[in-house]
Amino acid sequence: MIDYLTTYGLTDRIRNTVPVTDQTQLARVIGEQKELYQVMTAAGPRSAEITGKFRFNTVSRADFPAVGDWVVCRLTANGPVLIERVVPRFSQFTRKMAGLTTDAQVVAANVDTVFIVMALNHDFNLRRLERYVTVAYDSGANPVVVLTKADLTDHVQEQIAQVEESAVGLPVHAVSAITNLGQGEILPYFQEGQTVVLLGSSGAGKSTLANWLLGETVQVTNDTRAGDDHGKHTTTSREILRLPNGGLLMDTPGMRELQLWDTTDTGAIAQSFQDIETLAAQCRFRNCTHEREPGCAVQAAIAEGTLDPQRLVSYRKLQRENAFLAKQTAQRAKVLTHRANKRRYAE
Repeated sequence: MIDYLTTYGLTDRIRNTVPVTDQTQLARVIGEQKELYQVMTAAGPRSAEITGKFRFNTVSRADFPAVGDWVVCRLTANGPVLIERVVPRFSQFTRKMAGLTTDAQVVAANVDTVFIVMALNHDFNLRRLERYVTVAYDSGANPVVVLTKADLTDHVQEQIAQVEESAVGLPVHAVSAITNLGQGEILPYFQEGQTVVLLGSSGAGKSTLANWLLGETVQVTNDTRAGDDHGKHTTTSREILRLPNGGLLMDTPGMRELQLWDTTDTGAIAQSFQDIETLAAQCRFRNCTHEREPGCAVQAAIAEGTLDPQRLVSYRKLQRENAFLAKQTAQRAKVLTHRANKRRYAE
C-alpha cells in the first residue's frame, strides 16, 4: 500500500505537531485555485473545502490554507474533505497582497528550498532579484538562484558573476531545457519528500523548467511576447507535482509585482545585503548614513569599484519600504486583534 503522506513530505516533526482524533486526519494541500483545494490524504488525492467555523475564525488572508500546508481535516462519505485547521508552518513565502490592501498572501508553505527563477534574456534584472532574495530569506526556506534560458545568451559566466554579487553566498545555477544544460546540478535539491517551490516573474521559464524536471509536459507553456520577452501568465494556479525521483515541485503563477511583507523580525534585508552590512560595520561612525560622512566604508567601496552603487540604492529602498510596511502592519494588527476579540465574545 502506498504511503501517500510520507511521499508528500510528512515527517515525525509534522506528525507530532498537532494531535488528530478518530474523526480527523492529516492531509497536505497540493493544489488551490480561488479557495477550491486539492489535498493529499492517506488514501490519495481528494477535493477539499474549509468548514464554516474555520472561515468564521479567520482574521487575515494568511490564515487560510495555502499550497504546501498540512491541515487537519475530516473525511466525508460523499463530497469534499472538510478542512478544520492549518498545522503551524515551518516555512512560508509571504508577500504583501497586490494593491492597497495591507494583508499578507502566503504564496507557498512548508517548502525546503526556494528556486528563484530568472531568465537570461530581458527578464534578467538584478534589482528585482535582490527583492526576491530578501523575501526568500524571510520565508525560512533555503534560497537558490536558477538562471533559465542559458541558450539565449553568449554571456552566461558574466551574468552568473553579476548574480553572485547581488545574491551573496547563494548557490547559482544556469540551466537550459533546450540544450539540457544544468539539470544534474539542480536535481539533487529534489530529495525524496523534499519540497522545492519555483518563484519568479512571468516569462521566467518556470513552467518549462517544471516540465523538464518532471520529464513530461505537465504544465502548459507559452512563448513570451515578441519584442520584450515578457510572459503571459502560463501557470494560473499553484500545485505540487511529484518528480520521478520522489522530490516535490511546487509551481506558482508568475508575479508581476513582489512587495515585501514585514521582515523586521527576521533580518532578511541584512541577510540579502551581507556585503553592505559587513562594510557598514567598518564605518567610522556607528550611525553612518553612507552619504558623505568621513570614514564611510560603504562609499569607499563604491569609489573603489568593489560595490555597485545601484545595490546601495536597492538596499535603502527596501529598508524604507519595510519601515513603512511595519507601521501599516502594526496598525492592521490592532484592527485584527479587535476583530478576533469580537468573534471570541460572540461565541
